[in-house]
Amino acid sequence: MLLLGFLLVVLIKPYYRNDRIKTIDVISATMESLLLNDDVDEKDIESAARTVIGNNVCAIIYNENGKNIYYPPDSLGQLCMLDKPITVGEELFTIRQEPLKMIELIKRENPFSTTILSQYADLEMLLYGKQIKTNLANYYLILNTPLEPVESYIDFILNQYLYIAAIVVFIALLVALFLARRISSPIIKMKDEANKLAQGDYDVKFETNSFSEINDLASTLDDATDKLSKVNDLRKDLVANVSHDIKTPLTMIKAYAEMIKDISGDDPKKRNEHLDVILEETEYLNKLVSDMAELSKLQSGVIEVKRDNFDLREATEKVVLLLSKAITERDTELILDLDDCVVYADEIKLSQVIYNFLSNALKYSDTGSKIKVRIRADEEKVRLEVIDNGNGISPEALPYIWDRYYKVDKNFNRSVNSTGLGLAIAKAILEAHKARYGVESKLGEGSTFWFELDRDYEEEN
Repeated sequence: MLLLGFLLVVLIKPYYRNDRIKTIDVISATMESLLLNDDVDEKDIESAARTVIGNNVCAIIYNENGKNIYYPPDSLGQLCMLDKPITVGEELFTIRQEPLKMIELIKRENPFSTTILSQYADLEMLLYGKQIKTNLANYYLILNTPLEPVESYIDFILNQYLYIAAIVVFIALLVALFLARRISSPIIKMKDEANKLAQGDYDVKFETNSFSEINDLASTLDDATDKLSKVNDLRKDLVANVSHDIKTPLTMIKAYAEMIKDISGDDPKKRNEHLDVILEETEYLNKLVSDMAELSKLQSGVIEVKRDNFDLREATEKVVLLLSKAITERDTELILDLDDCVVYADEIKLSQVIYNFLSNALKYSDTGSKIKVRIRADEEKVRLEVIDNGNGISPEALPYIWDRYYKVDKNFNRSVNSTGLGLAIAKAILEAHKARYGVESKLGEGSTFWFELDRDYEEEN
């Protein structure tokens, strides 16, 4: 509105000037057609008079001898300069009293135009004259109009503008307050809920409204809250599991060390049994620390994947051989259904994934159960599956079994051969290979862990 007001004040005078000049051209053409028309009636004369009056112009027409042949009424009144003294060049005269002087000026310059200053309203006026030649005689049209609006007209325009500006600004403020409240209200509520979230309250809900951006933000924050809640639960499980798995062997090491000191120090047989327990627990702690360090390196990208061509079937058979003792002890029937295939990957790390899948199947399968390892290969990809008929995994637990230290069994049962990081390490290795992986499981029916690699092995030189 300020810019509009500025342009209104600055441009109103030049706009009015240009409009007056165009108006003079239109009236001049109208009067000329009137003089050139032989069949002029009273209606034509009245039309010309209305044109003069309606456009804030005063006019007069003289013949060659300076006789007034047409003087229509005007709307300028006292502002009309045709019957007032004017100065043109060095001459001072009144057009109505000395028309021949004006006619002489028009003859010198046709059409003639000049600007004069009105002494009555301090306005710049346009004086225009034109010679019109007809078959019978020559006529001289003289027009006069202000080139700038009178102060009362400007004051009227500015007053109207100020009223309109005040109304527009008032309405704009109301709309702005309404929109600001509509937009800020849910944001303020979100801030309050976010403060609760920052204090550890995960039972918060971010409200939505009619703005799509606010809805998107609320949806994102709700999703983040849900994930933070799950992360918090996993963190609690992690702390509980790690503290349990570290505290248990340390307690046993301390207890058996005290037993050796107080009881079995002089008994070689008991001392050796107690020392075996200490060594076993120390080995578990060493494996736990090693697995945690390896997982951290894999997830941070520090360890480089050393790819090479190798036979996945042979690598799988080597893993089975490593676990043959555990398979025999649990009286497990192991079925191998392996296609021959060469893949381009890190053999050591991929063997570790297969080892984790197979040892996990042994751990959660009953004694005397069946486990099947299957490899299927085609021209595009290779898929390895480890299938057991154990207890299975609930649908609620499936999304989290790849997380570090997540355990389906919340009773924290510890195995000396398992640190709880196997699947997390397998996930990191497979993602480093850009492999697809997953698990399919039903409670009471068993589970199938699998991964797929693309057949992009390198040709040998």
